[in-house]
Amino acid sequence: MLPAHLRRVLPLLLLPLAACALAQADVDAKTREAALVNRVTWGATPAELARMQQVGAERYLHAQLHPVSQDKLPAAVQQRIDALSISRTSDEAARATQISMRQKANKLPPDEKIKAMREARRFSIRRAAEVNDRALWRALYSANQLQDQMTWFWMNHFNVDLNKGDVGVFLSQYEDRAIRPHALGKFRDLLSATMRAPAMLIYLDNTQNAAGKINENYARELMELHTLGVGGGYSQTDVQELARILTGLGISNKPEPPKVKREWRDKVVQEGLFLFNPARHDFGEKKFLGHRIAGTGMQEVDKAAELLARNPATAKHVSGKLAVYFMGDAPPASVVDKMARTFLASDGDIAATLKTLFDSPEFSASLKKGIFKDPVHYVYSSLRLAYGGMPPILNPKMGVGMLKQLGQPLNQRLTPDGYPMSKSDWAGSGQMTTRFEVASVIAGAPQRFYKVGGDDPTDLPPLPDLLKANAGNGLFAGLSSATREAIEQAKSRSKANTYLLASPEFMLR
Repeated sequence: MLPAHLRRVLPLLLLPLAACALAQADVDAKTREAALVNRVTWGATPAELARMQQVGAERYLHAQLHPVSQDKLPAAVQQRIDALSISRTSDEAARATQISMRQKANKLPPDEKIKAMREARRFSIRRAAEVNDRALWRALYSANQLQDQMTWFWMNHFNVDLNKGDVGVFLSQYEDRAIRPHALGKFRDLLSATMRAPAMLIYLDNTQNAAGKINENYARELMELHTLGVGGGYSQTDVQELARILTGLGISNKPEPPKVKREWRDKVVQEGLFLFNPARHDFGEKKFLGHRIAGTGMQEVDKAAELLARNPATAKHVSGKLAVYFMGDAPPASVVDKMARTFLASDGDIAATLKTLFDSPEFSASLKKGIFKDPVHYVYSSLRLAYGGMPPILNPKMGVGMLKQLGQPLNQRLTPDGYPMSKSDWAGSGQMTTRFEVASVIAGAPQRFYKVGGDDPTDLPPLPDLLKANAGNGLFAGLSSATREAIEQAKSRSKANTYLLASPEFMLR
């Protein structure tokens, strides 16, 4: 038994140790919360971390998985989005304008015709560029960060290239009608919406798919990339049969329905710019994935979407891609299996599948290691951190241009597989050099992000010291001594911020 004087003194000696343990626990909790926010959003900011700490991780995640309110952007940003032509002119009206431009061009002499046709083409590209500007603004300032991330994820999963054909004219409605409303909803609804999207039907050549002139391109990618995945249990015959089912899916260039045989009139489906034309459809019976499908028209397409969305191979493929996106290369099979079971049990509920992921111990373990950022995550997280306390950015083209500079321009992946998510695809020495250049512009030339027209901003406040501004919130608790030393020895605040944004630690999310 301890002497009486030691029993009196010992608690006093242990107090500093207990205080240290509590302090360390607080640091560890803040570090975990910062890592979670970094993973769920486009990049943590002091304001976002404060929101998480105010409500707690469980309520924060629930709000992100089930956003209940319309996204409210800063007034200055919303005003600029409202002023874009994609906000003032519908895609239907824009398509009519483009068709009129081409009709007029066809009546011109050859030299003038070429010039006028090029202008009609540029009309499409300009609208697509506005979609990309809007995407950057939303990524930086949306409160529904997970929904916005998932919108990009699905835009990449159901990839289209704005430069192919007239895809650019339809890109705005592709994002806002087909993808964003279903980004956290049911996968079948999302799949069906993309199957009716003019941008997709043009990009994968289904506008050329007709009875007697089958084009298998969309059918193949629909199974290999969008749903079942490679090795998903389908055959070349299934590709051919699905292509037959998809005959007649295309776009409408006129508000009035097409003229078809009397017995086909009630089978025409026209929704905005989407058109199912029964005159181009193969009405023969099909056998798809072991199921006989009668030649009824648009109902065949809906049946095919149901069979694909509810297939166990789709659950595995989609869950695997989600796990890679949120956990990095080679996620454990155990977590993918759990997600796939939830996917099937919930009829493809994306939010429920993500909750299974976020609740898993495998995901918690991944937060400690981090995931290497692809360019879109790198640029968005850098801008969110550097400009989160600044007036809203007025010139989104700077950030959009940086994505192109880093090899990941928005909506311009040439192949239908979408941009890759592996570290090996984005961690080369050339990429790192370019990221340092991007970091130096973000940290050292803020006026470029506010320059509109020819006017330079004159009353712009300086960027804060980013490391000091985030001291104690857990975001940079894991910085190495080498990184801290480099930042502390920087000769200016902009250099210090550059070193932080270009640090190995900031390359991870």
